[in-house]
Amino acid sequence: MFNTLKRKGKKVIKVSFLLANLALFTFPNIVVAQGNISNINYIEGAKAETTIKSYYDGPTLPEIPNRKARKIMKIVVTAYNSEEAQTDSTPFITAFNTRVRDGIIATNFLAKDTKVRFPEIYGDKIFTVEDRMNKRYYYRMDIWMEEKVDAINFGAKVLMVEIL
Repeated sequence: MFNTLKRKGKKVIKVSFLLANLALFTFPNIVVAQGNISNINYIEGAKAETTIKSYYDGPTLPEIPNRKARKIMKIVVTAYNSEEAQTDSTPFITAFNTRVRDGIIATNFLAKDTKVRFPEIYGDKIFTVEDRMNKRYYYRMDIWMEEKVDAINFGAKVLMVEIL
């Protein structure tokens, strides 16, 4: 009876090993992501290393400046800086709990993390929606600037906006 259990145990081990190998070659990214790469030493030498590394590298995404605009429109664009008179009691925190920085805009009609460009002034520089404005300003954008003088000098402009 012990021999039959032992044989059955070996069969179970062989079947599970075969299933693991089948899973590795059928769904390699899932198996590697789960960390089940200990039994792939039957692939010899460098081939095993390159197979594993290729799954860790992952795909690369295209750069954002090369994207085509989904929509182009003219809109009133103003500027603001981190001053309590222009913001709220937390002037360095945006409406989405991120810290203000270069490239942040505030607007009410676009979703969070929407990317936009102002090609007339900034060329291919990408701005991200991470803040909101007062409710009374719907189709308008506000660019965050570090210095109050720069925001005042920017004023209010009607600019072409590319929504990416």
